[in-house]
Amino acid sequence: MSCKCALAEPNRLDIVELLRDGPLTVGEIANRLGLRQPQASKHLKILSDSGILETKADGNRRIYRLRPEPFQAMDAWLKSFRQVMEDRFDRLEDYLRELQNEEQS
Repeated sequence: MSCKCALAEPNRLDIVELLRDGPLTVGEIANRLGLRQPQASKHLKILSDSGILETKADGNRRIYRLRPEPFQAMDAWLKSFRQVMEDRFDRLEDYLRELQNEEQS
């Protein structure tokens, strides 16, 4: 499953938002989101399999944390759209300024 598809499910997006603040165990994630542990584990597996999370074993606990690389790749992809949109807004601003100048003349 791709990163985009993995993040499309609301519970998984909530998990990612939780993990922005730092690593957590599956129990901590389940408690904070009001999920049952098997349900949280299923979502964590999907996020791990898609490359969004990495897991560290600590005794019998699993600690999950975000991997920065997928988010850096998404940011780079989005930058291309940001520039296009900024250019469009600049042109719109210029056009509106022209209209305003015509009305004042």
